[in-house]
Amino acid sequence: MTVSTKDIRNVIFISHAGVGKTTLVENLLLKGGTISKTGNVSEGTTVSDYNDDEKSRKNSINLSMASYEKAGVKVNLFDAPGFLDYIGEAVSGINAADAAVLMVHAVGGIQVGTTKFWKRVQKAGLPCMIVINKMDKDNANFTKVLEDIQKRFGKKCVALCYPNGTGATFSGMANLLTKEGIDKLEGDDKTNADLLSSDMVEGVAESDDQLLEKYLEEGELSPEDLNKAFRTGVISGKIIPVIPMSAEKGVGVEAIMSFIQKYLPSPEDRGAVEAETLQGDSTVTLEPKSDGAFVAKVFKTISDPYAGQISIFRVMSGTARGNQAIRDTTSGSSEKFGQLVFLKGKDQIQTGSVVAGDIAAVSKLKDVHTGDTLSDDKNQVKLVPVVFPEPAISYSITPKSRSDEDKISSVLGKLVEEDPTFQLLLDEETHEIVVSGMGEMHIKTMLERMKTRYGVEVVVGTPKVAYRETIADKGDSKYRHKKQSGGAGQFAEVWMRVEPLERGKGFEFVDEVVGGAIPKQLVGSCEKGVVSAMKNGTIAGYPVTDVKVIVYDGKTHPVDSKDIAFQIAAAHAFRESFEKAKPSLLEPVMNIELTVPEENMGDIAGSLSSRRGRVQGMDSEGGMQIVRAQIPLEEMYKYANELKSLTAGRATYTMMFSHYDIVPGNVAQKIASESTKKKGVEE
Repeated sequence: MTVSTKDIRNVIFISHAGVGKTTLVENLLLKGGTISKTGNVSEGTTVSDYNDDEKSRKNSINLSMASYEKAGVKVNLFDAPGFLDYIGEAVSGINAADAAVLMVHAVGGIQVGTTKFWKRVQKAGLPCMIVINKMDKDNANFTKVLEDIQKRFGKKCVALCYPNGTGATFSGMANLLTKEGIDKLEGDDKTNADLLSSDMVEGVAESDDQLLEKYLEEGELSPEDLNKAFRTGVISGKIIPVIPMSAEKGVGVEAIMSFIQKYLPSPEDRGAVEAETLQGDSTVTLEPKSDGAFVAKVFKTISDPYAGQISIFRVMSGTARGNQAIRDTTSGSSEKFGQLVFLKGKDQIQTGSVVAGDIAAVSKLKDVHTGDTLSDDKNQVKLVPVVFPEPAISYSITPKSRSDEDKISSVLGKLVEEDPTFQLLLDEETHEIVVSGMGEMHIKTMLERMKTRYGVEVVVGTPKVAYRETIADKGDSKYRHKKQSGGAGQFAEVWMRVEPLERGKGFEFVDEVVGGAIPKQLVGSCEKGVVSAMKNGTIAGYPVTDVKVIVYDGKTHPVDSKDIAFQIAAAHAFRESFEKAKPSLLEPVMNIELTVPEENMGDIAGSLSSRRGRVQGMDSEGGMQIVRAQIPLEEMYKYANELKSLTAGRATYTMMFSHYDIVPGNVAQKIASESTKKKGVEE
């Protein structure tokens, strides 16, 4: 069946790990007729968790997609992993969805991941509904969790349904909008439901000025007014409905299915998006209409060992068709669609066309990457690319064997293509392959994937820190290079002065030679010699930075003075001047933002201090402390696991480079000693 854009719903399911997203998606697919029976996460039989690593770990690692069609509406479901190590997958899905279902644990309440995902959804401006799952568990408490949600996320979060029973007695719910089922509630539940129903009606009225005036005058609203205003409020983000359920028992699934169809927005409801012309000097408005110019956005890439690269895209405007010639306006490459498919987990369902607002995939595009814009040749525009969070942790890796060494580059390239939060650096300074990711579990998952999918094994280590050397004072030296033993002679004399530069300025070379004591072309040779010597400092052999070098005098020989002689003399003069100028070691210092439980703040402050960290500021947010600090990168490599241990895995952090700073004397001495030992071993 072909659906129109107004009958499509693109919904992402997000939550802290273990709250039941995948189980809910299975139930929706069953009720929607896509599958004949539900799979089980622990048995590895669900549609969403189809990769071997997901089956073995019994949790979602990748964003997966499936859909169902019911009552003329097609619903595309995005099942995102709950572990924050895989947050890049959720970011991909949020960029393609029109609405979000945020799931909260009925016993555990709001957890670290809940807050993180909530912020992502709000930043993206997605309409949202909140599902309180696991109402069938002992100690489930709808009222308490609802109050916590309203405290953390605002009063716009209103109960749409009230649970009938809790724990083992949870059997259904009353709809507070239609009042259906309220008469089945008794005692305190009936009283609470009536109060929440009044709150919900007031919330709906307050979302529309004209409706509020009518409500204040008449004291009530008609079902038609309520229904219409409720949908408008949900789509605008002014109302966020809260629904209790048990995905495991299947209680509440039909209510959620009905809600998605009636109240969540279609691509048409979400409206037009802006795109840039290729020149970047003007913008174009893209309406989600199937008869418009074709434009699509690739929001996820899958690297399959057998099928090759699979690009998953959302059609923003126009219609995609099989065998259609297209342009990747991000890379500039000309491409051609092959067979277009809809995804159902790992399964592919062939289709001839994909209308505006719908999600599909295609294999083996030559030069298309996650975040790229695809368009037809006549209407080339670019959409805003997907912005992924920066990696937080890094490891060095070494191929285990020669065969692994031969394959590692291409395999790492495929993994980076599949997951933009997994990054690769070939460090020219330390001669290491460094991989970075969102956390230890993320890195381990990707390296296991290398082994199981592609047969490449690596040895993992802590990456070397890219230290620098600099000076704190002035230094002066004169150096004469003279070589007369056999063949052509060499002669050069260089008078040099070094001075410290402001941190971050790098290197400055100044020619103060007067009277032609050193000819101009040979002053250039001096600069080359200095640049060469700066590659290895005198403390521990690290590159030199933030130094001003002045060549102010010298001597030449009419025959033996040449380029190589002045390079050698200048290099020696630089090293001697550097030694006299109070050389010191610099280390990279990182800005970090920690999100930690309030009860762990004492331990966190102590551990930061012991690792030479400096707190820059703090904020409180919903039972969590946001700590901004600076810490040396060397300490951060060790600190990531300590942070996890101190907070039982509840803390998260982001990290980015700030500046280079001087290493304390005792630490610098240890680094220099280790560097000397290593050189001795290598020699």
